[in-house]
Amino acid sequence: MDLLTAARDGDEHAFGRLVEPHRRELTAHCYRILGSAHDAEDALQETLLAAWRGLSGFQQRSSLRTWLYRIATNCCLRQARNRPQRMLSFDHGPARRPGDELGAPVEGDGWIEPLHTPEVDPEQVRQRREHIGLAYVAALQRLPPNQRAVLILRDVLGFPAAEVAGLLDTSRASVNSALQRAHATLATAPAAPVEQVAAPKGKERTVVAAFVTAFDAGDVSGLVDLLADEVRFTMPPLPAWFDGRADVVEFLSRNVFALPWRARPARFNDRPSLACYLPEADGELLLSAILVITLDGDRVTWLASFIDPVMLARSPLPQRISPKEFPADR
Repeated sequence: MDLLTAARDGDEHAFGRLVEPHRRELTAHCYRILGSAHDAEDALQETLLAAWRGLSGFQQRSSLRTWLYRIATNCCLRQARNRPQRMLSFDHGPARRPGDELGAPVEGDGWIEPLHTPEVDPEQVRQRREHIGLAYVAALQRLPPNQRAVLILRDVLGFPAAEVAGLLDTSRASVNSALQRAHATLATAPAAPVEQVAAPKGKERTVVAAFVTAFDAGDVSGLVDLLADEVRFTMPPLPAWFDGRADVVEFLSRNVFALPWRARPARFNDRPSLACYLPEADGELLLSAILVITLDGDRVTWLASFIDPVMLARSPLPQRISPKEFPADR
């Protein structure tokens, strides 16, 4: 008995094996539409539940993958229509100067959140990395939900216009019109830092290792040569952000490295990242920030720090670790 037949007969294990190859890409799809790892996981679970319940109605006129994308897209559109537009710090207000007030945390679900992407298949990473970068996902959020879905299905996933029309229960002409409007909107969107030249994998590892060493030691001088002139530093839910190497370095020196951070490598949005920990009263280290690093060649152009305790508590990273996991104290 094949997996589809077994799943239709009520075998949950067979259903799990049937959909597992699609889970990672469906999560990324939901994330692009919703801009939140938490919302994407909710949409994925809703998608899989709907697929399980509706499997008897899957008549194989399309592939299982296409059918799952149809369910996932419509789940995400229902969520997106009831959510505020998510943004980056650049969208919230102008850059501040070191020494300025950082402002009160902006409450609610208004910020783009990072997506944990442990590296499994390097080829998948190469194909997907530009399509789940923070800047790209933020740009998508400027579009109405339907245009967002059309652009992703056409430009990212490569579905033909006629197939997208079927997925969204609309006409091919409507799909083409929505895609044109989406392209026009993105063409005028404010720029956020993006990777212009991806560093070779070995070079990226070297840069990130040097960055981790300097960050973990609170060594600002060790970071300076790794930063591009136009580097930016953001830290939602605080509204303040800093633009340019001089201001970023001064803020790091004055504020960030005044605390005894310990860092270990991680990966979010298919970018090198740091899981950043601070000591608690009992000596254990608490996850206190996720730092996503955007590179242009061998220079860092954006340090995206996420410090919302609610978001951090939902992260799959270890919440508390022993200081013994680090080689030595600072």
